[in-house]
Amino acid sequence: MDYNQLTTEQVNPLTVDIDLCSTEEIVRLINDEDKKVAQAVEAVLPDVAKAVDTIAARMEKGGRLFYIGAGTSGRLGVVDASECPPTFGTDPSLVVGIIAGGDTALRTGIEEIEDQAEQGKADLLRHQISALDTVVGISASGSAAYVAGALQEAKKLGAATVAISNSPHAHIAEVADIAIIPVVGPEAIMGSTRMKAGTSQKMVLNMLSTATMVKLGKTYRNLMVDMIPSNQKLRDRAVRILMKATNLPREKAEEALTLSGNTKTALVMLLTDCDAATARNALSSHNGSARKAVAFLQQDGASL
Repeated sequence: MDYNQLTTEQVNPLTVDIDLCSTEEIVRLINDEDKKVAQAVEAVLPDVAKAVDTIAARMEKGGRLFYIGAGTSGRLGVVDASECPPTFGTDPSLVVGIIAGGDTALRTGIEEIEDQAEQGKADLLRHQISALDTVVGISASGSAAYVAGALQEAKKLGAATVAISNSPHAHIAEVADIAIIPVVGPEAIMGSTRMKAGTSQKMVLNMLSTATMVKLGKTYRNLMVDMIPSNQKLRDRAVRILMKATNLPREKAEEALTLSGNTKTALVMLLTDCDAATARNALSSHNGSARKAVAFLQQDGASL
């Protein structure tokens, strides 16, 4: 591969004299480049939406979501996956981040593994990938053999595959079913793809996980009703969520949360004036959607 042809390896003509700039000029140049990221992501929103629909449809049937990458790309995937359980109450096995080099690589660069396609395949196979799963490969240059190998293996197993890259004509885009390519241009510091490329990847990953969870009924309006109130701060947040969603006083929200032990169940209880068992049954019968459960109970008016 001719790496000189990769967008992520080009010299940015707007920052060639950054080492001669004042501190404020340096950070202003970086900020000017960062402003371009949102526009690059906006240009690929149809592809992001297509990926979300694919992920959500498979998850509804029992599928899982895997992110796999090396270096910064792998770390970003692990971060997004690790935020899903506390934010949306998901099982840790539902959204999984895989980074080349394992957990050690989260803190220490192990760059050589990026070139090992067989290792990418092996790391993915440890998770017993099925045809219901979706595998998202992340590589700024699109050339990481580790990621390409994993995507090829996932495809053989019938899983849906998505590529996130920042280079047009990325190799991993040729392998995947869906390609998401926000082209952010050369970095302020040549090749430092932890900057604009990494920011764009983080934005796309936020959209993939968040939009999928919204479609799966993990929110009510824009409230995190499936969050796990595992400490005092989060319990207080759960109470405030219930207060905002129902316009009821704190004591009512706290009582429902205590009785149910679950934010979403408490929400349905408060909105329909039912007990915890009825709320749980309604949620179970409507795939965990609070809106659907509430609508059903308000219309039916009877316990399930």
